[in-house]
Amino acid sequence: MARTFIESLYEKHLRRQCRHVPNHIAIIQDGNRRYAKLFGLDTADGHRAGADKTEEMLDWAHELGIHHITLYTFSTENFSRHEEEVSHLFALFRLKFMSVVTDERVNRYRIRVQMVGDRSLLPDDLLEAINTAEDATKNHTGFHLNIALAYGGRNEIVLAAREILEEMEKTGADPCSIDVQTVEEHLHSGKGIPPVDLIIRTGNECRTSNFLPWLANGHESAVYFCAPYWPLFRKIDLLRAIRIYDQRVSAQSSP
Repeated sequence: MARTFIESLYEKHLRRQCRHVPNHIAIIQDGNRRYAKLFGLDTADGHRAGADKTEEMLDWAHELGIHHITLYTFSTENFSRHEEEVSHLFALFRLKFMSVVTDERVNRYRIRVQMVGDRSLLPDDLLEAINTAEDATKNHTGFHLNIALAYGGRNEIVLAAREILEEMEKTGADPCSIDVQTVEEHLHSGKGIPPVDLIIRTGNECRTSNFLPWLANGHESAVYFCAPYWPLFRKIDLLRAIRIYDQRVSAQSSP
């Protein structure tokens, strides 16, 4: 009880320090498996705990006025994991995407759900659930939740390049006409995801794993690494990350 009271006071202190709130936060949700091992749980239970934390995160984002969140949920490298774990993850993802249609939080906050990544690598039943969630929320404007599935930083640029080349072949456009705007229009199939202001990585890993290289590295986003595994991530950890962003913005605006 005393700890809860102290954390509440500390949270209020942090919120006073966060005068600038990032528009777009990208989160590398690391540590589900290590969380499960720490507490003697099955790996599947660790992933379910991580999914529950993601839902809690939506409440914090709405409360703090964050407009875009991109979650690094499953990378192209994750396909090398044990087949049983991958199958469980895909089943969990399918369940969560299907629940979007009736989720009270999604409707209350008017959350638009979108997937970014290589759809060609995903099974048909998962793609069907993703399409259902995207279609059900396509008119929502509260804030955007981007789920990075079958995602790779280099692969996203390769996919954009393919789209540009296919378009140029059809239109006969001059290759010299390709510019930054052209690339950005074809990233993530033209979903219009804005630049990343802040990257957060949990699980005590100090690397960004090439996450959203064009939108994050290309715009010099702030980065915050923290120790808690994703299922143990707290609102005060989020506020600490936002404080780093605030300090950077304040420093840049100083004369």
